[in-house]
Order: sequence, then C-alpha cells, then structure tokens
Amino acid sequence: MKSLKQAVLAIGVLAGGMTFAQSSDMNNMLKVGVNGGVSTGGNTSANVGLDVSYQNLVTPGFGLGIATGYNHFFGKSATINNVKVDNNDFGVVPVAALFRIYPQQYGFYLGADLGYGFIVGDDNVTDNAVYNAKRPDGGFYLKPEIGYHNKDWNFFAHYTKVFTGDKGQVADQKFNAGSIGVGVSYNIPLGK
Repeated sequence: MKSLKQAVLAIGVLAGGMTFAQSSDMNNMLKVGVNGGVSTGGNTSANVGLDVSYQNLVTPGFGLGIATGYNHFFGKSATINNVKVDNNDFGVVPVAALFRIYPQQYGFYLGADLGYGFIVGDDNVTDNAVYNAKRPDGGFYLKPEIGYHNKDWNFFAHYTKVFTGDKGQVADQKFNAGSIGVGVSYNIPLGK
C-alpha cells in the first residue's frame, strides 16, 4: 500500500508539473551556470564547477535535455596509517540526461541529471609512493537539484556524486567524487 501511495504521489507531481505553464516563447534553451559545494568525505574537501546544458520543454511544466560541464574537486591532506599524504585534485566531466519539473511558470522546481561522469586529472589518488592507488576513470553520475526559477535565472541546491565503487581506495580512505552545494544558471532562449 505504501508503494501505491508513493506511485500516486509521483504521478501527481509529474502531472501537476506538466499542466502549469512556463513562458511559451522558451521551449528550447541553453543553460550556462556555476556551482560550488563542500565534499561529502574521503579524499576531497570542496568543489567548484561550470554547468552547460540544453533543455527542451516537452510540455510547459516538464523539460528534457542533455547536460555537461566541468567540476573541479580539491584534494585534501590526510593521515593514513600515521603517514601524511596529500590527495590530488581531479575533475569530473559529466555526460548526462537532464530532467526538470516546473509546477508553476515561476518559482519552485526540481530535477536531476543522470549519466556518466568521466574523472580526469592525475592518474594517482595521492602524491605518496607507498599509500596510493590509481584514480578511477569514472562512474554513474547523479545530480539531483531543487531550486527557484524565473524566465532568466535558476538558483538551486544540489547533491553531486560519481559512483566509483571501491576503485581509488587508499587503505581505509575511500575515493570521493561527491559534494553538496549551491549553484546558479542563466537561461539563453533558443526559440520554439
């Protein structure tokens, strides 16, 4: 019964999002923005990034598109088995599908980017010869967000994560390509 209630709620939110109108002259748009956040643990401390995406409003309240960009993760110093190591910085280049639900023409929205995150940068996790591992090449990319939008701007909070399993783990330190943060993007209309 709980699953049925959740399914009905999800369908209701999606249907509600599809019935309200965004601006009718902005069915296609390019979104360019910046984001930043604090790490969710492991070998990184924070990240900053650039977001670029294309969105098509399938209905006035539901958008689909593609997203990419670059997120730079800052490595932090750590002590592993009483040895100080410096974790290397790295970047994430996502290639993702974009989903957005707009319950009203202006105001609250929610969405997610789902795809693959390519991890780029130094081949090693740390600068230490003894406590080290090869950096993962990438993994499943997830970026849910919730925010406020108007015709020109989107202001949002997000969780960003590239799932790498146990790849890149150094002793008991897990490899982390994840953060919680905020961002802003600008909508460039491309017409209907």
